[in-house]
Amino acid sequence: MLRIPGPTFHFCDGVSRRDFLRIGGLGTAGLALPELFRARASAAATGRQARPGKGSAKSCILLFMGGGPSQLATFDLKPEAPAEIRGDFKPIATNVPGIQICEHLPLLAKQAHRYAVVRSVNDSYAGGAHGQSVYLAMTGHHHPRSEGDTIPPSSDDFPCIGSAISHLRPTPQDALSFVWLLDMHRTSFAGDGAGLLGKKHEPFRVLQDPSRPNFQVQALRPPADLSLERLGARRGLLEQLGRQTEQLTAAAPAGMDACYERAFNLIGSASFRKAFDLQAESDSVRDRYGKHKFGQGTLLARRLVEHGVPLVTVYWNGNGQYDWDTHNEEPKRLKTLLPPTDQTFSALLEDLAARGLLDDTLVVWMGEFGRSPSIAPDGGRGHWGRCYSVVMAGGGIRGGQVYGKSDRHAGYPAENPVGPADIITTMYHCLGIDTETEITDRQGRPQKLCLGSPIRPLLV
Repeated sequence: MLRIPGPTFHFCDGVSRRDFLRIGGLGTAGLALPELFRARASAAATGRQARPGKGSAKSCILLFMGGGPSQLATFDLKPEAPAEIRGDFKPIATNVPGIQICEHLPLLAKQAHRYAVVRSVNDSYAGGAHGQSVYLAMTGHHHPRSEGDTIPPSSDDFPCIGSAISHLRPTPQDALSFVWLLDMHRTSFAGDGAGLLGKKHEPFRVLQDPSRPNFQVQALRPPADLSLERLGARRGLLEQLGRQTEQLTAAAPAGMDACYERAFNLIGSASFRKAFDLQAESDSVRDRYGKHKFGQGTLLARRLVEHGVPLVTVYWNGNGQYDWDTHNEEPKRLKTLLPPTDQTFSALLEDLAARGLLDDTLVVWMGEFGRSPSIAPDGGRGHWGRCYSVVMAGGGIRGGQVYGKSDRHAGYPAENPVGPADIITTMYHCLGIDTETEITDRQGRPQKLCLGSPIRPLLV
């Protein structure tokens, strides 16, 4: 792995978010991709196979708003609340009668028939730290640590949904099963990877800025001095060496040939390399998504699911300025955060629908928690997990509805409370995974994949 540090940003805990580059590459002795594939092959029986669920979505795009977006400034405004609760923003009508969202989301207001808003998500970590809440949001499980913002990843972690899908729905040799786009606010975070499933199910991370003119994924390209023809020759040489190794010793690493075969298939696949080629998109499409990091990352996610990737996470990382951890100057920050969110999220829904992909693609917009009802003296809102909003669309979700209801200050659920585990379980259900599935931890003990229940009224 190669990491290149970049500009530094901070969440409220003061930990920097490094704009680093983490890519696989071709070395003089071999490939980095085979390491991923060899790990995946080394423990194929980590857990029980999932039985087919009822959902029919083929893929999922998870738009994760790191930092925690305010429900009161996005999808659950309270215009009748006191000024210190309602804030500066006003609600506007959507194209679905009775549903209102923030005035700074006008494009999404025109797409309300395509998504469902869940306004009663309740995180039992309450007003807790980012660490526990990200873990819970990504995995549907509580982290054993009860406090602390900074929780480093561990091989004992429960896998995030992308890694679990990688385990339960293997992809062909020339495809990837889980791709993570853009970087988090710190180098690593418990709950963003494979954990107990092992390195074989870690995401393929593409953390460069896709809005840059020279964007390319180096792991899928030979070096400048190695043409595809020479790559083919190297492939032949490795196959020959592999046969000689088998003749010399019976202790050759199991599955090595298959791992290199898959890596060569992926790099040699013009179709899959094209999935990462944003230059293939028209200027009008790229402009519609937004010529910024989040916009082009989300467009890349659409291209990846078109090419068969089951789950793609796009992590909001500030677009070079702000994240959603709005402890101060919230109106100023949100006027920077909301327009690109509106542009990109609405473009994704519109684009997927126009291409006939929305029914097969689950789209989820969420953060790790919401923001406190009361505005602090410095003009911001604190962490708040007691009630917040999540938006879901496509892939078996019935659009044009609001599920759940918050109280008059959007501080607590008033009707139909659900937890992050229910959101994750609903996602698994939509993706056709039996929610009674179990996986096995490193001690060989069965662990339930889902601790929640599918939110049935959301489903088609």
